[in-house]
Amino acid sequence: MLVAVGTSNPVKVRAVERVLSRFYEVSMLMMEVASEVPPQPVGLEVTIRGAVSRAKNALRTAKEAELGVGIEAGLIPVPWTISGYMDQQFAAIADQKGRVTIGGGPSFEYPRSLVARVLGEGIEVGTAMDQLTGISELGQKQGAIGYFSKGQLNRTELTEYAVLMALLPWLNERLYFPEGTK
Repeated sequence: MLVAVGTSNPVKVRAVERVLSRFYEVSMLMMEVASEVPPQPVGLEVTIRGAVSRAKNALRTAKEAELGVGIEAGLIPVPWTISGYMDQQFAAIADQKGRVTIGGGPSFEYPRSLVARVLGEGIEVGTAMDQLTGISELGQKQGAIGYFSKGQLNRTELTEYAVLMALLPWLNERLYFPEGTK
């Protein structure tokens, strides 16, 4: 199965490959596509729209692919948190029939000062994290989750949860898509 992943981040592509290869024989196409949302998504709807746009744009660009996958992380407002926001990744999987599924991964909170910079200065979380940690391109390595969890969970693993959740309907097509089962 040929899968087009709408990103230029190898961490996200690796996560998609690791999950899908548990169930299918896959080949990956990494493609930079438009997310059609701001560089730093804020809010649930905007973040999910970014994942869906990436999946559809990857599939539209790679017409020979069976599936398109998009992944977007955003700051989601969450009451009772220290900063008022949590980081959460969403994955979208689209097929050539126009079906799209969504999956969300675990969420975690950034320090209040980092969230204030992102929202106040309009910079991306990745930029703020690189400056905070002194690690260049942290998001293409262990990610913020790797840094904050002291290496107990890395960005690839975190992304895998969102991809797996988006894959559930495809693994159970007759239950989720009874009209379109093969």
